[in-house]
Amino acid sequence: MNIFVGSLPWSTEEDELRGSFESFGEVASVRIITDKFTGRSKGFGFVEMPDDAAAEKAIEELNGSSFGGRNIVVNESKPKPEGERRGGGGFNRGGGNRDNFNRDRY
Repeated sequence: MNIFVGSLPWSTEEDELRGSFESFGEVASVRIITDKFTGRSKGFGFVEMPDDAAAEKAIEELNGSSFGGRNIVVNESKPKPEGERRGGGGFNRGGGNRDNFNRDRY
């Protein structure tokens, strides 16, 4: 099972995160997501555990627990629905008709 872990302290190392999950069972992989330009942690990551029962126990025990002084969010990672877009900013970059303000000027 792939597990999302959020609200991680910026200084969290993958080995630290692995150690927290290994007490519940085998950990196949750990990945902390970093900014591609700065290399700095984005404050979240993913842990993969092959045993679903162990993964569910880890989620139940670790969600909301204190990790490095922060309460972390732990839940099953689900893929984004097909067609959902990333980013975007949410504002119109179309330019529009900017002459409306100057139409009656002359």
